[in-house]
Order: sequence, then C-alpha cells, then structure tokens
Amino acid sequence: MKEKIKVACCQLALRVGETEHNRALSAQAIRRAAQRGANVIVLPELVNSGYVLRDKAEVRALAEAEDGPSLSLWGALARELDVAIVAGFCERLPDGEVANSAALIDAQGVRAIYRKAHLWHEENTIFTAGDRPPPVVETRFGRLAVMICYDLEFPEWVRLPALAGAQLLCAPVNWPLAPRPQGERPAEMVKAQANAAVNRLFIAVCDRCETERGVAWIGGSVIVDADGYPLTQSLAGEGMVLASMDICAADNKHIGRHNHVHRDRRPMLY
Repeated sequence: MKEKIKVACCQLALRVGETEHNRALSAQAIRRAAQRGANVIVLPELVNSGYVLRDKAEVRALAEAEDGPSLSLWGALARELDVAIVAGFCERLPDGEVANSAALIDAQGVRAIYRKAHLWHEENTIFTAGDRPPPVVETRFGRLAVMICYDLEFPEWVRLPALAGAQLLCAPVNWPLAPRPQGERPAEMVKAQANAAVNRLFIAVCDRCETERGVAWIGGSVIVDADGYPLTQSLAGEGMVLASMDICAADNKHIGRHNHVHRDRRPMLY
C-alpha cells in the first residue's frame, strides 16, 4: 500500500438527462486528474443522470446496472490509468427499482457499490434507500470508504467505516445552494470537517456546480485532513481540488498522551 497518495475531487457541471455528455465529461476529468498525479479520483453524486429528476419514469429511463456504460467506462479508465475512482450513478436494481448509488472501482474492477441510505427530500419518492453500511475496501492506495451526500449528516453513519478501519472516506455529493450568513462557509463543509476531526479520518467530498432545472449548487468540493482542516481551497465553478496526504496518519487515533478518539467512547452510556 502506498503511504503518500494524491486525491482529486472533480467538480463538474453535469446536464440532467444527458448521459453521454456526462460520461464524456467524467472521462475528461478523470484523465486530467490522473495527469496531475491523482491516485484516488472522486466524482459527484449521480454523474450519469444528473440530480433534479422529475419522476420515477425519467429516473428509470436514465438508470443503468453495474455492467452498464458508465461503470464500464470508469473501469476501463481505472485499469488504463491505475487509479481508484469513486463516482455516483443512478443504478437500476434487479427488481426494476432504482437507487442513488456510488461505485468504487480500481484496476481490479468494481470493488464495491454503495447505495445511499439517507435519502434527501424528493429522493424519497424516487429511489430505494440502501440498507447496508458504507463499505471499507482495501486498495493499493489505502482503505477507502464510500457514502453519499446526506449520509454525511449522520455522525453515527460516518463512525461505522471509521471504526471498521477506513483511512479515507470518499463522498460524492450534490449540495444545493441555500442562504447563509454573509462570510460564513456552507454548513455542509463544516460538518464534513467535524466528521473528519472526531474520527481522525481523511474525507474527500466531491460536489458539482452551476444550476440544473432551477437548482443551484454550492460547488463545495473539499478534501479534509484527519485533524479536520481543509487541504484545498473552494472552487467557483468547474475544476479540480487536489491534495497530497500521508494516508497512514488516519491510523493514529491518539490525541496527546492520554486520549484516543475511538477508545475513549463510552457507548454503554449513550
């Protein structure tokens, strides 16, 4: 396993319903990230389909199975470029339902598919919620975990992969822009920092940008270190945030001589 790695989050301006365009956009971004030395490349939520979907009929028309064109493309790129890719996609399930999913793919193929467990707003009328915890996958770039957007709002959900040994949590997101006090950073970014700090875990969040069917996005892609501090600056539009990290630093859960962020827990009292 490599101890020093580079992680990229590719912030894209996706087009709802334009699957071929979105796949091409993702491929360009992956290649650019690999050219800059990225080992782990994170893409946004629902890359293939876009997010603001009208109804189940539209979603079903855009969804694809694990062996569909998006994962096939990302798998080919992972093998060619020797990178790990985490990307959100609209997944067609075997029973005909659809899930808001994310795939972890490396040179070995599809290593894990995670289905979003905590559905946001209208997602509840369209998607089937996942019922399994975030996977933790041993890769040559470290132990990687995956979750999606609103999942990050639940500290107990983030704690699960942290306790299972994850070093880097990769989170495809679509964060909608909402009013906030002048000068304040989006609360979503602050929560990502808090989750990283309380677990001593690296977190890479990949957002999207511009607007879609009247919804504007934060463009809040950020990579956070195991102390909870951002390693990257915010982007105003399309682009990439890139950070180097000693991923093994996430194995050290100590704070000073007498404290350990996991061993100090007292779950019998909670």
